[in-house]
Amino acid sequence: QYNLGLHHTSSPRLIHIVGANRWDEPWRHALDVCRHFRDLGWSVTAYTRDAKAIDSRFRAALIDIRHCPLRGLFDVYSALQLSRDLRQERYGSIVHVHRYRDAFAVLLARRLAGRGDIRVVSTRHKLKRGAAHALARRIYRNLDAQTFVSRSVRDRFLATWADGNYPFDASRLHVITPAVNIPDTPPVPEAEKGPRAVLCRAPLLPGMGLETLIDSLTALRELKTRLRIVSNGDTDYIDVLRRRAQVRGVMDMIDWKLRPDDTYPLIDQCHIGVDPTLRGAPFGPTHIEYMARQRAQVITAAISPSEHITDGSQVIIVPPGDAYALGEALRRLVLDEDLRHGIAATARQTYLDHFSWGECAETIRRLYASIQPR
Repeated sequence: QYNLGLHHTSSPRLIHIVGANRWDEPWRHALDVCRHFRDLGWSVTAYTRDAKAIDSRFRAALIDIRHCPLRGLFDVYSALQLSRDLRQERYGSIVHVHRYRDAFAVLLARRLAGRGDIRVVSTRHKLKRGAAHALARRIYRNLDAQTFVSRSVRDRFLATWADGNYPFDASRLHVITPAVNIPDTPPVPEAEKGPRAVLCRAPLLPGMGLETLIDSLTALRELKTRLRIVSNGDTDYIDVLRRRAQVRGVMDMIDWKLRPDDTYPLIDQCHIGVDPTLRGAPFGPTHIEYMARQRAQVITAAISPSEHITDGSQVIIVPPGDAYALGEALRRLVLDEDLRHGIAATARQTYLDHFSWGECAETIRRLYASIQPR
């Protein structure tokens, strides 16, 4: 007998667990999903760590927020808090997590609350092998569904069990290509006059390849090109980047826009997008936005591939940390208008074919419906 509590009503209920202090691609996807299902009439709540970078965006989207420590594995306090809340949840509520460490707290909370009717879904964003230890296997086994942002992310996860002897139900694995919840308006043609603008929206943090990007600008020094760095970051680290740009003699080529409210409209003002990251990252919303707005982009091979993306077709891919290769790729796109426009047009068509928000959201809705108790 489940304790249906105070929230037993007819409208569906969705909870997203956002266990991070810094804004990043997975949380943009979580916000897009929350916004969509709220607009469908669902009751939606996001649990966060009381982090301004996260809360401000969810509040701006009018998403209900509750706070929880979410410190990762073995965080018993979070599990106890969540269990108290889950006892009051609606029958068949869905909890969606984006990190396995948060899944552990939610699964433990579900058990403590005695709410076997509540369903737990995870999304895997990282290109990383699955963990083989006993606790990880228990987490995987108890999830009602596991989704992956691409086949390559799923296949890398499954590489741990090359013999196919999975310690979980493989029928619960699903690939859902990410998308961005933005209005699908016609792309704005790139500016014909003025400098060729290269836009970088990578977080201003070590490991994101900003040093490599600054070094690569020497290949563009004699061209009419501007690099626009639009992001948030640590003040001391930004000073390090500025000094590097001064030493390389490219400071006058860079426009710095720090603490932007919304970087999306700036895509229409650029000619090329760039993501120089050295860290493993998903091919996610930032990259898809360039495709949606019909812009060419250069990314590094540290970004986990999507089966719909091919080097030289929708993007140009360069080795991470290679300033020469990055500079040459940018130089080609600046100088060769036909190449730039061709990649941009192919990217836009690929977006329409595989990355549209409507298709992504409907796939998620069908998944939620398939796991809800009858």
